[in-house]
Amino acid sequence: MSTEKEQTFLPLSERTDKPRSLFFLYCAANIGILGLVYGAIIIGYKLSFIQAILVTVIGSFSFGLVGLMSLAGHDTGTVTFVLSRASFGFKGNLIPAVAALISHAGWLSINVCTGALTVLALFVTCGMTTSPLTMGIALAIFVALILVSVLFSHKMLIRMQTICTYLFGFLTLVILFIIIPKTDWQVLFAMPSGDWLGNFLPALAFVAAGTGIGWTSYAADYSCHQAPKNTRSQVGWAVTLGGAIPLILMLSVGILLSTQVPDLAQSANPIEVIKGALPTNLAIIYYITAIGGLTPQCFLGLKSSKLVLKAAHLIWDDKWILLFQTIIVTVIPAYILFVAQDFQGTLEGFLGIIGKLLAAWSSVFLVDYLMLRWKNGYDKTLLTDPLKNRINYHGVISWIVGFVIGMLFSKTFIFSGPFATGIFAGNSLNVLLTLVVSGGLYFILTLCDSKRSTL
Repeated sequence: MSTEKEQTFLPLSERTDKPRSLFFLYCAANIGILGLVYGAIIIGYKLSFIQAILVTVIGSFSFGLVGLMSLAGHDTGTVTFVLSRASFGFKGNLIPAVAALISHAGWLSINVCTGALTVLALFVTCGMTTSPLTMGIALAIFVALILVSVLFSHKMLIRMQTICTYLFGFLTLVILFIIIPKTDWQVLFAMPSGDWLGNFLPALAFVAAGTGIGWTSYAADYSCHQAPKNTRSQVGWAVTLGGAIPLILMLSVGILLSTQVPDLAQSANPIEVIKGALPTNLAIIYYITAIGGLTPQCFLGLKSSKLVLKAAHLIWDDKWILLFQTIIVTVIPAYILFVAQDFQGTLEGFLGIIGKLLAAWSSVFLVDYLMLRWKNGYDKTLLTDPLKNRINYHGVISWIVGFVIGMLFSKTFIFSGPFATGIFAGNSLNVLLTLVVSGGLYFILTLCDSKRSTL
């Protein structure tokens, strides 16, 4: 029987990856077609062209959070929600683990919807009509592709992500060269500047919540495969640039496309309307490549959700995990596509809630790592012995307080906070507030507790 320690840490024989594998993994996952919709949504915040580009660049570099958190996996050779036990304790870790599962389920659902809409857009481009039947077929095809991808090994996943990076990246550059001459630059540069607090900052928070913060729960799941000889700076920059570079490219293309396709962000199928800016043959090739790129991207969510379920001791059996994941990638997307029929509204509503859950957790995790683990490393007993680390009240309290304060400044479909007014009205700015409050409180509590600060 394997011990908990043996189950927890990867053997050196499995820690052979180079930093470039992380770059291609995150690059392929973020060069997806959904980035075009993000770019169009940025324009909806009534920003000038320069402000929109600033939001794109600064917001995309929120992936630096993922880069920093990935260092913990590189240091230890274990996954994210095993490391999270240090800052929350074994029992306390259940709270953010469930939040991460909700996040994974939500992102999987959004990605499956994007994939199904892309398949449907391919059907329409080839001459078929949009109907519940064709939508159902598109969803079934994409779900089948995802479930097949579960068979991918870690090495196969990296290989697929590398191929997708080159293919999708090349096609995106081709599209960029096509749309630049067609872009109405006069309209873009004539857009008036938005208020820096009321428009720019909320737009920045939206991008950060949907990019860097949204990926934090995956961080150590893939950096734990890095060879120990790789330096921290190599690993951190590989992750940061792997996420930021494709995001800047895709969001910028989305901004330019918004002048040719004004209803890009508001459309029930924003993926389909993209074809209006492209030659038919190129649109077909682009959609096929996008489908191929979304499949391994969804596999990241499936793999990480499986790791969370096991790290939190929620479900151990692989068959039950597969059943759970199958339900997630079919039921929720079916509801979004057939019942809600509001892709953008669902996306923004999801980011509004899950962004705060992850922001509170990731800031506690990151402060814990930078304060206590950066120099001294992780005490293995915190990660392997539930009797000696049942609950870290500092982490749990900080997570709850940050999330509650974030919700008080939020207006969602389930709750309307009393302070969701002014610059906090109807946007994701509360996510950044949650990030600061949770991390700041954990820093103070840990600093005041000499015993905890030495663990």
